[in-house]
Amino acid sequence: MSQKLLIATHNQGKVREYRALLADLPLEITYLDAEGVAFEAEETGLTFAANAIMKARAYASHTGLLTWADDSGLEVDALDGAPGVLSARYGAPAAGSDEERYRLLLDRLAGVFDPGQRSARFRCVVAIAWPHGHVLTAEGACEGRIALAPAGHQGFGYDPVFLVAEEGYRQTMAELPPARKNQISHRGQAAAAAKIALAQAL
Repeated sequence: MSQKLLIATHNQGKVREYRALLADLPLEITYLDAEGVAFEAEETGLTFAANAIMKARAYASHTGLLTWADDSGLEVDALDGAPGVLSARYGAPAAGSDEERYRLLLDRLAGVFDPGQRSARFRCVVAIAWPHGHVLTAEGACEGRIALAPAGHQGFGYDPVFLVAEEGYRQTMAELPPARKNQISHRGQAAAAAKIALAQAL
């Protein structure tokens, strides 16, 4: 029986992406809901790395499973790096859905029309924790800028308003096929690096 790897998320979009990214590892991929884990680990860190490590250690300790956690978010230069580590809770409690959060972001950039001033990046840190406490980390980033209006139906989060630099700013992250997104995304880059480190550690 293969070893389980717990993906520390309730987000089905992330689960799908990680199952594809990690499909060739000799691990059984599971996630919080499948393991009946209801508690929410604290995310009180000031950086993506601190939050990822905090989550990975908390769930590894709670379940006894090798645990993969990430913290990721969007940094918009015109907003001094916001929403940053608060990306998933941006505008809360009023902005409760992905669409409400990216609409709020567009509203806050309403007076910024110069494409160069709408520069942004997605950033991700992956932390992998063993139940005994050992942790390894990896990170990735994807440069782009914020579109004037949403486009595309792939992905989740801020993907519909993030124009990807590597695609020449012609497509949002939500317009890319999943396989292409996984190649260039912040999560794809962090996961690729973490996957190599994990494979060496197994």
